[in-house]
Amino acid sequence: MLPYYDKTQIAAALDIDALIDAMEKALVAFSTGRVIQPVRMRVVDEAAGGDMCLMPAVTDIFAVKLVGNYPRNHDRHLPSHNAVIIVFDRATGLPRAVLDGTYITQMRTSAVSAMAARHLAAPNAKVLAILGSGAQARGHYETMRRIRDFDEVRVWARDPMKAAAFAAEIGATACASAEEAVRGADVVATTTSAKQPIVRGEWLKPGAHLSAVGWNGLDGRELDDGVMANLVLVESREAASQESGNILVSGAAIHAELGEVLAGRVACDTTRTTVFISVGIATEDAYAADLVLSALTP
Repeated sequence: MLPYYDKTQIAAALDIDALIDAMEKALVAFSTGRVIQPVRMRVVDEAAGGDMCLMPAVTDIFAVKLVGNYPRNHDRHLPSHNAVIIVFDRATGLPRAVLDGTYITQMRTSAVSAMAARHLAAPNAKVLAILGSGAQARGHYETMRRIRDFDEVRVWARDPMKAAAFAAEIGATACASAEEAVRGADVVATTTSAKQPIVRGEWLKPGAHLSAVGWNGLDGRELDDGVMANLVLVESREAASQESGNILVSGAAIHAELGEVLAGRVACDTTRTTVFISVGIATEDAYAADLVLSALTP
């Protein structure tokens, strides 16, 4: 029978530091043309108020993720995002395993943000601001503290009670406003579903780095035009240009794919304020799934 690995098994096997490194390999492979990856295909079910995305990637690894987003599930006390990843043998196309994709998505998203910050943030970065209080906020706390030794962690969320609970959970400072959290921070992570900007450019410390993972549709964004006027990097020009509300609404110019910078193909002045826009690409899922599968089936 085709093996299935659930969240508990995956979480026990996943090496977060190795995952951060795997995300670097994934983006370099993507930006140097070693990956076959179409932009995700979305099937929208208006009656159910949800959508299902198909995300295939073929490189040294062959994997396909199916991920559903059904916001009404919150009213049913069910998760709104659910995913599975199927890993195939590239040479034969035969399926090797099915993995729970929800936890992998959470952790690869926060890992790619941390990997971007590892290369783009100031080496002496000491203050981290996390905007949001959900799964991605928690994931970003886990990964960001592995790339810098932060003296201070600040938290803000649109729900003050959730922000306070999250801050208490991780030993951070709960801030009364997004501005209070962002001003003076060296690294900022935005992890919300906000449809209107929650960060303004004038709040950012010169030379700060911001990683944004809130994927809020074509007309929603977390960042205002002032933020997007800085040096903008993405995973995929094609995906970001079609899917990122931060980029589409602001009309921001994309400086480079991060993989191009990592491969030495495009220069990037990391003394400038940098903004990494992540919409999530299938190559990341493929590399993350391969890492997990290798640990589970040595």
